[in-house]
Amino acid sequence: MAIAGVPKSMLSAQVVEFNKPYKIHQIPTPESLGPYDVLLKVAVASLCHTDGMVSAGLMGTKLPCIGSHEGAGTVVHVGSSVTDFKKGDRVMAGLPRNRCGHCPDCLGDENYRQYCPNLAGHVGVTLDGAFADYMIVDGRESSRIPDEISFETAAPLACAGCTVWRGILQTELKKGETVAIIGAGGGLGHLGCQFAKALGLMVVGIDAREEGLALARDSGADIIVDARKKKEKVVGEVMKVTNGMGADATVNVSDNRQAAALACAVTKMHGTMIQIAQPAEVSVPFHELVFRDVRIKGSLICSRLEADRMLETVAEHRISVKTNPFFGLREIPKLIDLAHSGKMQGKAVVIIDEEEMQRVKEEKTASS
Repeated sequence: MAIAGVPKSMLSAQVVEFNKPYKIHQIPTPESLGPYDVLLKVAVASLCHTDGMVSAGLMGTKLPCIGSHEGAGTVVHVGSSVTDFKKGDRVMAGLPRNRCGHCPDCLGDENYRQYCPNLAGHVGVTLDGAFADYMIVDGRESSRIPDEISFETAAPLACAGCTVWRGILQTELKKGETVAIIGAGGGLGHLGCQFAKALGLMVVGIDAREEGLALARDSGADIIVDARKKKEKVVGEVMKVTNGMGADATVNVSDNRQAAALACAVTKMHGTMIQIAQPAEVSVPFHELVFRDVRIKGSLICSRLEADRMLETVAEHRISVKTNPFFGLREIPKLIDLAHSGKMQGKAVVIIDEEEMQRVKEEKTASS
């Protein structure tokens, strides 16, 4: 039975066969909600590196599946047990759905609940995502968007922002200390630069593309290092600006085969390297671990409360997401072509609900 006031069908971009383009077509709109479900009318959806992994069949996805786990939209309906949201609220989609509530991660520290091994899945990865007119999210995992933040900014923050925000937090650095970011001019990296600066850190931005180096610089990195130079030269440049010590911690968001080794090499002895990128294998010379005692720590997306704090930080510091907008789901093939070109700066996003975006813009203008 259809949900009242919601069309019976919606446009979507689905993975229907691995290693093939999205199928963009009409499908039935969700017809029922669980107790903690929230139905969003999607305003903006964003493309993430993991979407390519889903399309390649690397994430255990059952097909068909609507793509994109980076979405933002307006609440249309809520489940019977949802208390944090109401119709009309602007929401950044949370990725996990239906945690079990009784495993050690669910019962432990709040900032590890996203690791629940028994959850139903993640939107856009193993459950339907944001490349559609409507999507279902978990009301316990999603976040209200502050008035200062647009849908176009919020959508990429749902994964790219939440992921690199937690990575920066996991370094546990104090104001004035130095963080190096490998891949500093990418979709995650340019946000990491801005987050780190907002937390009072010195940022060494390392990238291997002209577009990336420029974006890292524009995003506030204090020092820019070109990773296309020989490894010894890159390490030397980082040592030069850190009094010969190396960065206090390094965050690696590049899946280049040599990136993890470089990340450890530019990190000080006994320092921490946060591995966020997801190459098939992470390869690091043994002497970085044994003789230099560099500690490697993996990091996933952040928790609900960490996401709320991230959004507050974005609003307070006016952090910006470099976006490349495409209008309408049928433009997704062009979006993917740009993302694969190697020339893109920032994130590729799809504007799905232009009418709602315009309404919010006019409302904001009237109240200012």
